[in-house]
Amino acid sequence: MQEPELERLAAVAGAASAEAAVVGPVGDGPALDLTAGAFFDVDNTMMMGASIFHFARGLVARRYVSGAQLAGFAWKQLKFRVGGREDQASIDSSRDQLLSFVAGRTVEELSAVSEEIYDELMADKIWPGTRALAQKHIDAGQRVWLVTATPVELATIIARRLGLTGALGTVAESVDGVYTGRLVGGLMHGPAKVHAVRALAAREGLDLRRCTAYSDSQNDVPMLTAVGTPVAVNPDSGLRRIARAKGWEVEDFRTGRKVARVGVPSVLGAGAVISAVAAGLARSRR
Repeated sequence: MQEPELERLAAVAGAASAEAAVVGPVGDGPALDLTAGAFFDVDNTMMMGASIFHFARGLVARRYVSGAQLAGFAWKQLKFRVGGREDQASIDSSRDQLLSFVAGRTVEELSAVSEEIYDELMADKIWPGTRALAQKHIDAGQRVWLVTATPVELATIIARRLGLTGALGTVAESVDGVYTGRLVGGLMHGPAKVHAVRALAAREGLDLRRCTAYSDSQNDVPMLTAVGTPVAVNPDSGLRRIARAKGWEVEDFRTGRKVARVGVPSVLGAGAVISAVAAGLARSRR
């Protein structure tokens, strides 16, 4: 994808997150620091497991998608997480399948459902330690954004519930308030994140040398190296090696058994979806 298109995507995502904006202190709040900010990945960084799978579990419970569709999607993600490899064909296939789940649904309907699913399945999955890191930036008068491949509507809800500035996420196209099944631009993933962050920084007047970025994944190294202070949070093995080599700060909020299973939360998320699908199919056959 060309950089102008990524900049347009960042602008669309920024506009979509406008309702989540925290524009400044009220009363005796902290003085604003307008040139510094922070960017947080979501899956396994801000939230335990994969947000899209928590969302998918909620869709299963509401019978929005068939069990066969969702099980196939979850299986693809599970194979990727276990194998640790990613290719463009797999990304495109998963993207197209996910978009088919929302095609024809209204933005209003999916936004309301996302609010419900956040309360039911996501609120208690936020890492307290990562949330505390975000709060430190807010207390310093800095703005804080989520940057994630998760649909921007869902990412915006998470940001708003956490009191953050907003979110940059994957934007699904809608016409007259109805999802078309296509994307605006591409997935907010890997290199796309750093282009979106740079576009946001230019628009908001941020000095990236004074900004901080947080992620668990080696895929986010481009975003991490674009800021002055990169931080590895609950890092996968690849990012842990890079962080050690570069002397980056590492924060690991997992304990005991969880620390030993680096990368497993996403796998468990996929497994939970498959289990939920299987249970739903069993109930439907009775």
